[in-house]
Amino acid sequence: MSTTITLTDLTKTFPGSAPGAGAGVTTAVDRVGLTIGAGELFFLLGPSGCGKTTLLRMIAGFIEPTAGRILFTTADGRERDITYLPANKRNTGMVFQSYALWPHMTVAQNVAFGLSVRKVPAAERERRVGEALKTVRMDAYAARKPNQLSGGQQQRVALARALVIRPDVLLLDEPLSNLDARLRIELRSEIRRICKEAGMTAIYVTHDQKEALSMADRVAIVSGGKVVQVGPPAELYRRPATRFVAEFLGETNFLPGTVIERTENGLLVKTGAGVLLAGTVSPLLDPAAKEVLLSIRPEALRPASQPGDNTLDGRVVESVYLGETAQLDVELADGSRLRVATLNPATAGYQGQSLTLAASPEDVVAVAG
Repeated sequence: MSTTITLTDLTKTFPGSAPGAGAGVTTAVDRVGLTIGAGELFFLLGPSGCGKTTLLRMIAGFIEPTAGRILFTTADGRERDITYLPANKRNTGMVFQSYALWPHMTVAQNVAFGLSVRKVPAAERERRVGEALKTVRMDAYAARKPNQLSGGQQQRVALARALVIRPDVLLLDEPLSNLDARLRIELRSEIRRICKEAGMTAIYVTHDQKEALSMADRVAIVSGGKVVQVGPPAELYRRPATRFVAEFLGETNFLPGTVIERTENGLLVKTGAGVLLAGTVSPLLDPAAKEVLLSIRPEALRPASQPGDNTLDGRVVESVYLGETAQLDVELADGSRLRVATLNPATAGYQGQSLTLAASPEDVVAVAG
């Protein structure tokens, strides 16, 4: 049965470590409130040291919260408060970055370990191990030792070991960070397939934006121990609420400006290079703000044949031809620069050209600082 996870004001503080710091504390997780739906593949995404792994480990039971609650609710409405429940009684499966396989055991023995601890009868144990290995497409390697496997194969075994106990919740802590780029891309779709076929709730921690954007049902962006925005990947990318989210999820351009009119279609903003309609406005932006920051993704800017609504004039100061795309640096009238990504460029000869750039209002986002 799929499980809904509810975090209420979850907080974790650690004592200050500096000599003479007195009663100072470090807040790793700061009053996080989240509801993760049953069967959802949910990502915690943020830079190193932001608190995402501490949050995952509190859900796993490896770290005790300083305050707040963690609830697991099954599909039939049974609710369990697991906030201070020992890790071995939560029925969660954990996949670590380091694989953590026993080197002296075979693949099958590694996968069976959790079932042996739970005293599952031998016949059922063998059947479930076979099913788990087949799910991760490693059944042909059951008799091998971990040192006879590639990194990608070892991670599949670690995933099978977590799945075989039939956990209420699957927890994954940067499981692909030790693999090369090709294997990471290959295993992204595999992990998503496995989670969806099993119908289980999964929480996945990563600092890799591409992993989150390509795999997640929803993503929580974490910064400084706080969740700053939650939503589906496309929504976070196209409608970032803050400057941090816009920058962290990919390359973007920022233009400061002054609000000259508030309309039903958005904010009319005067920038140093022209007037733009921001059709997307962050809900965190002060409604009375006069000075705002506009975020425009490079691929949202396109060459226009002539000036018009939501256009800016500039000159190409640098052009990099990449085959399927070209990256242009365009200097605007006020000296500011925009990065532009053009798809399927016919030529690399943009250098030095005057260029009018257009952006759809919905791609111009007024973000909070």
